[in-house]
Amino acid sequence: MSRPHNFRLRVIALTAFVGAFAACSSTSAVLPADGLVPLGNWGGDSSAMIVSDTATHLHIACTYGDVSGRIAIDATGGFDVSGSYMLHAYPITVGPSVPARFVGHLSGSTLTVTAIVNDTTQHTTVTRGPVSVTLGADAKLGPCPICRRPIITKLPAAH
Repeated sequence: MSRPHNFRLRVIALTAFVGAFAACSSTSAVLPADGLVPLGNWGGDSSAMIVSDTATHLHIACTYGDVSGRIAIDATGGFDVSGSYMLHAYPITVGPSVPARFVGHLSGSTLTVTAIVNDTTQHTTVTRGPVSVTLGADAKLGPCPICRRPIITKLPAAH
């Protein structure tokens, strides 16, 4: 009779250990000190993102979207922000930018994002993603061009 009781205690102890380990690992993510998605170029399979001080630009395959400014991250690493999206961008841009929400999660230097697009021209909701992009990684978009952040040169001060 002690053998089944001993087995149950081991299972309970193992379950507690695994639960504690999972809880620790899920809360150990280091979030950016300023609470914003870090600046720079992010890359992934069929995806790319450029984050500057004034805008966040996301490519998913041959489509792209924009968010004004940098994306704020909550205490768990999540975000849900509004922006705009161009559903038909390659080989030529067709149609207007339409409203979109960008929903995702930052974990370390990898960001997972889904674009939920309100296609007001076709009166439907289109979902792009989820995709994962990593800070500093090369983007792999196949035939679709990746927008590059323009190089801005500072003009000399007027005297």
